[in-house]
Amino acid sequence: MPSTKSESDVTSLAASSSSPSRSSKRTFYYVQSPSRDSSTSVVQPSPMDSPTQDSSSLGRHSRNSSASRFSGLFRSSSSGRKNSIKCMPKEKQCKIILEEGGSYDEMDDVTSIRKCQALLAVFTLVVLFTFLCFIAWGASRPYKPQISVKTFELHNFYVGEGSDHTGVRTTVLTINGTLRIGIYNPAPVFGVHVSSTPINLFFYELPIATGQLKEHYQTKKNRRTESVVIEGRRVPLYGAGARLEATERGGKIPVELIFEVKSRGDVVGKLVRIWHTKRISCTFVINVASNNPIPFNKSSCRYS
Repeated sequence: MPSTKSESDVTSLAASSSSPSRSSKRTFYYVQSPSRDSSTSVVQPSPMDSPTQDSSSLGRHSRNSSASRFSGLFRSSSSGRKNSIKCMPKEKQCKIILEEGGSYDEMDDVTSIRKCQALLAVFTLVVLFTFLCFIAWGASRPYKPQISVKTFELHNFYVGEGSDHTGVRTTVLTINGTLRIGIYNPAPVFGVHVSSTPINLFFYELPIATGQLKEHYQTKKNRRTESVVIEGRRVPLYGAGARLEATERGGKIPVELIFEVKSRGDVVGKLVRIWHTKRISCTFVINVASNNPIPFNKSSCRYS
């Protein structure tokens, strides 16, 4: 029958219809879903790519080649993402470090400036305080304690035979008296500490008695009289004994007092102090026969 076809024709038509589908090139589409945490991605085939028997009929070599191409693309994209993920924190960290370094430098500059300002303020205060102390010291210098020797009163006078500390026989002297000294502190704002060196009584150049003013504190604008005991016990006279023996029964003995009075004024505590030293030398005559106080006038003493 004309409508009927032979088996060979059907086979050839089927072969001719299937050959273009095999030889035709199929395009593959891959959708890659982005992920923040994981470096892997899910690959989904496009709707055009249906799992048909024709696609499965492709050779293993074509699958492997496409898979290798896809895996190469996937690895390159994933490695690029990893590198970008690693680089971004480093860049941010570098920026943060640079910014923090800049802030540290600024803080160091501010700290150094504040230190300089503090040192300058301290130096200014020290200079100002030193200047004020110098002014106080200069203003207090003229206020020197006024010293005046008032009287000397003889209590005991004896000349006799004796010996010195080595046992040599000689004339010895024993004398006892009281010296009165007036002290006045004219300073209006500070007191003074008053003391003295040993007060020596000389017969010509021979020391025959000694004493010392007791150290004391004298307030501002204060006036007082201090008594000092002057005595000498068994003082060897050697060659001067003959003169004293002649005057023992009512004669007069020329003597001289030599000493120094020291004063210290605390103007601003222990920071500002003023020192004054006054050297005093008084010549007078002791009347052995009288126990009356011997007054001193201006011509009797020298103050320096």
